[in-house]
Amino acid sequence: MSGQDWIEKDFYAELGVPKDASAADVKKSYRKLARTLHPDANPGDAEAERRFKEVGEAYSVLSDPEKRQQYDAVRAMAGGARFSAGGRGPGAGAGAGGFEDLFGGMFGQGGGQRVRYGAGQGPGGRAGSPGAGGAPPGFEDLLDGIFGQGGAGAGFGGGPTRSRQGADVQASTTLEFTAAAEGSTTTLRAGDGTTVTARIPAGVRDGQKIRLRGKGASGGPGVPPGDLVITVAVRPHPVFTREGDDLRVTLPVTFGEAALGADVEAPTLDGGTVRLRVPPGTPSGRVLRARGRGVATAKRTGDLLVTLAVVVPQRLDDDARAAVEAFAAATADQDARADLLRAARGASGRGPQGGVGAPR
Repeated sequence: MSGQDWIEKDFYAELGVPKDASAADVKKSYRKLARTLHPDANPGDAEAERRFKEVGEAYSVLSDPEKRQQYDAVRAMAGGARFSAGGRGPGAGAGAGGFEDLFGGMFGQGGGQRVRYGAGQGPGGRAGSPGAGGAPPGFEDLLDGIFGQGGAGAGFGGGPTRSRQGADVQASTTLEFTAAAEGSTTTLRAGDGTTVTARIPAGVRDGQKIRLRGKGASGGPGVPPGDLVITVAVRPHPVFTREGDDLRVTLPVTFGEAALGADVEAPTLDGGTVRLRVPPGTPSGRVLRARGRGVATAKRTGDLLVTLAVVVPQRLDDDARAAVEAFAAATADQDARADLLRAARGASGRGPQGGVGAPR
């Protein structure tokens, strides 16, 4: 993508969003268009492939806050720029608000000061050569400063322009929960239509961006290619949820296991189990920790947090009912809600006889 593209192309229109669209709206629109225009969904459709690449280019700029700010500034100033006739460079002619003024203003050369070039040089002159009297560097250097990757392809003044690196390419992939936690190799189609096999590191999170150096667009002869930036979406798991590098799971236990204590097995993400000790008198909602059974990343390995849920049976046979009734009779003098009611009254500042609903 060249500097001229920033001036001529309306990336907001490409994605079908207003100029004040939020980052979330930009992402949502891009994903919708990418799914619709993806070459795999439109085999042999050259127009869809062209639009797919344009949408990818637009998103690569608007999804980056710094690039978006620079793009908006360039577009705003370029709207008032004028070019002289007769094949002369930008900004020629007395009083013409050309690109010398445009970029001069951006780089703090306000007050009507023009960008000057060395003797015999037009805007396409030798990169980095100062003009007479210590003038600023050539026009391509100014583009270099704005676009971060040079003004390659801008084509002002007919001279060659410099580029430090090719353009970044945006892509996306969706992984299963386990594959994201353990790491995966995936083959995907990048924003420029090329197919790339990428290694996704273990522990990648939903929405995380992975940057693959040198896998982006070509920078031309002697110029390194840009990067491939992959946005990863992770599908939810039916059993586990992720909290940082820890995994959470809810484990049902019987009343007898919770009341008397027991050794129970909890599932792990790799398909195995881990054995945990439930202490006697464990209430529903207590969390047990299995260390080192969470998500393993390059920095650390998380834990498995097991939340116990005491299961109440839906049906009881005669023997079970008799046992529960005997238990209820044996514990009839225990009030499970006494502490709760006492705390509530204390917080309200009212005595045990005060207010509606007080014990009689």
